[in-house]
Amino acid sequence: MSVATAPRDRGEASDAALLADVAAGDHGSFAALAERYQARFFAVARRMLGNEAEAEDAVQTTLLRIFRNAADYRDEWRGSTWLYRVLTNVCIDLWRKRGRGRLEPLQTDTQAAAPTDRLDVDRALARLAPEARAILLLCYVQELSYGEIARIRGISVNTVKTQLARAKRAMRRHLNEGNP
Repeated sequence: MSVATAPRDRGEASDAALLADVAAGDHGSFAALAERYQARFFAVARRMLGNEAEAEDAVQTTLLRIFRNAADYRDEWRGSTWLYRVLTNVCIDLWRKRGRGRLEPLQTDTQAAAPTDRLDVDRALARLAPEARAILLLCYVQELSYGEIARIRGISVNTVKTQLARAKRAMRRHLNEGNP
């Protein structure tokens, strides 16, 4: 069997290659992408939305959108950039639908056992607008570059820097409000 006709090893395939295969109708490549990103997506969505049930809904909605819209992916972007853009847009849409007035601290089964400083960070995150939350999480949790975050959010690198600085100031203010 030649290399050109060998089946693609989905575990080693790039996100872009998997997205191209999904666009061509390959369900196995979609399953590989879902396996690769489901836990990461859930971690970001949970922190953006502050609620595990909504985060699960967001991940499912994101995966469905990826499956339906894989043909919209343009290979001038990294595959992960496009995937995270879909996720953050879904999370922001869900947050807006539930109403801006209802901000929730993160709810987890292990909250009682969590350290107080972790709860304070979660509460401070919950008080940020979802756009600010998204940029903080993409930068500090997912460790993406400013350029990647700019492409994910559809904004300039300078806007990423400005919004990140504002989000950090807001986080500091929210954290200081809880401390004497």
